[in-house]
Amino acid sequence: MAENKKDDIVFAPKGIGDEKDGAVQKGVDLPAPTRKKHKSLGLTEDDLKAMYEQMYLQRRFEERSMQQYQKGKFGGFLHLYIGQEAISTGTVFAFDDKDDIITGYRDHGWGLCRGLTAKEGMAELFGKATGCSKGKGGSMHFANAKEHFWGGYGIVGGHIPIGAGFAFANKYKGTGNISATFFGDGAVDQGALHESMNIAQLWKLPVLFVVENNGYSMGTAAKRHTVAEIVDRAKGYGMKSAVINGMDVFSVYEKMKEIADDVRENSEPYFIEIRTYRYRGHSMSDPQKYRTKEELEEYQKIDPILKLRDYILSNDIMTEEEITEVEDKVEEEVLEAVEFADNSPFPDDDELYDDMFAYDEPYFHV
Repeated sequence: MAENKKDDIVFAPKGIGDEKDGAVQKGVDLPAPTRKKHKSLGLTEDDLKAMYEQMYLQRRFEERSMQQYQKGKFGGFLHLYIGQEAISTGTVFAFDDKDDIITGYRDHGWGLCRGLTAKEGMAELFGKATGCSKGKGGSMHFANAKEHFWGGYGIVGGHIPIGAGFAFANKYKGTGNISATFFGDGAVDQGALHESMNIAQLWKLPVLFVVENNGYSMGTAAKRHTVAEIVDRAKGYGMKSAVINGMDVFSVYEKMKEIADDVRENSEPYFIEIRTYRYRGHSMSDPQKYRTKEELEEYQKIDPILKLRDYILSNDIMTEEEITEVEDKVEEEVLEAVEFADNSPFPDDDELYDDMFAYDEPYFHV
């Protein structure tokens, strides 16, 4: 009888990623960015100015949020979107205003893109009554239903069926709108995704399943928690798919516009992997020991905000002085948001049970 050797028992994947000093190095390969200029994409100079202001607002909002968290102004979880701003911005510019969007807990940038003010967002982080969710949602539950942004969602992958549900409603009512559900690479192995993809393909729902693959599921490299390429998940359902460079706002806009038009016209689902990189940890408690300083610096060289800034300057769309004016305006807006949040009241105690039920007097089984 063969003797079992404990040393032969291996649970971690072998041959996935390059090992260096005991750490698995990240392996998210970015596809080549589009070579088209803004005019070829149908974008105007005003569009580019608005894109830059929106991306810069997201960056400064997140950096100030981090600062206020460290000062103890609020607690709990804080998941920053720093580095991924091209995805939210490019997508919102590509979509129609009434297209439905839902995402996971890294949601601040999406809220700002879909009409939330910096004041509403910061007040929500502070748990104040003037916040976008009346101070009762916090960092993971930004939402703006009037602008078809249905929120952040705290449970990994739990919002994906809801995104499919929006698509079902749009198809049933004949609105002509589509829906998109965004989630991280850590959610691709959740059963809810696969159940949703299956029924979406069966019923030909106009929905985009979009993975924001920033390379790490919390602190675990994507190549150590999921088999094969993430985009290949689509093959099992006969679903159209694409991979997009998420560090380039033009690439995101181009492909998401093309895909949105396809889904809207043909009423069928699409699976998209947008490869990106986050410059901060998973959350504020993340020591980031799973990646090297050199790796981070390499991705900072292709910062999507700096890339757009350089494009605007090199194509004489704005001068350095004009860009600085925009940046100063954003900085003032965010600082005012901090002051607004700090001075706003907390929700009254009697609001504890508000916004929980659709009816004023819900029926309870006893």
